[in-house]
Amino acid sequence: MTAALLSLRGVRFGYPSRPVFEQVDFELHPGERVALLGANGVGKTSLLHLFVGLLRPDAGCIRAFGRERAHERDFREVRAKAGLLFQDPDDQLFCPTVLEDVAFGPLNLGMGRDAALQVARSTLAELGLATFADRVTHKLSGGEKRLVSLATVLAMKPEVLLLDEPSNGLDEATLQRLLDHLEQLPQAMVLVSHDARLIERLANRAVLLQDGRLTEALLHRHPHAHAHTHLHAHLPGHEGEHAHTDGLIAPLPALPGKTVSTRR
Repeated sequence: MTAALLSLRGVRFGYPSRPVFEQVDFELHPGERVALLGANGVGKTSLLHLFVGLLRPDAGCIRAFGRERAHERDFREVRAKAGLLFQDPDDQLFCPTVLEDVAFGPLNLGMGRDAALQVARSTLAELGLATFADRVTHKLSGGEKRLVSLATVLAMKPEVLLLDEPSNGLDEATLQRLLDHLEQLPQAMVLVSHDARLIERLANRAVLLQDGRLTEALLHRHPHAHAHTHLHAHLPGHEGEHAHTDGLIAPLPALPGKTVSTRR
């Protein structure tokens, strides 16, 4: 198997008010699109932030792009190669206009202004946002901000995409356009989402964050009489042990993790 792009080994992390992870192991390899599943508040966003050094573990090792990363200087390179889409677009957008926001990343990587603006315009066009270039960022709708935030990430040409609820606030037509675009991208991805349609279209592997541990899970689809499918995650070997819900994740037993890599 090829070397992991990102990996965690024995990572423990917590906030002063509560522990979050007890011991987390994880690897992301080229070509993988990993759905990071779990209930609200279990630490999925915190895990993404650990990958790029916005949070630091209390114990354990983070490796990214072939090197161990521990200090701020180590993570500067990681942030250029792993594009993080924040859950809240207002945490990502800060320039007066859309074009300036999308060009900021390429400029920060050392690209000349004309080249950065060209990349920004091209990225906006690829997302169907060419007419947004001169719009005032803070006047956009929530869904529009979400797409522009994605454009700021894609403009940096990252090797890995870390996407935190990328479909939030999108109408049906815009969601389908987003899924079509993400599906054809070559980057490895970690996807945090409660949207079953997004996970079903994009993910080829799933992990479940539960009780402070990360465990490989199966993406299991089964038909229902009402003519559509539901998506559930199961721990390997426990595919039949869930109570049916209409949510993305059915309740799972808290078991020690057998690690079984699963692909669609």
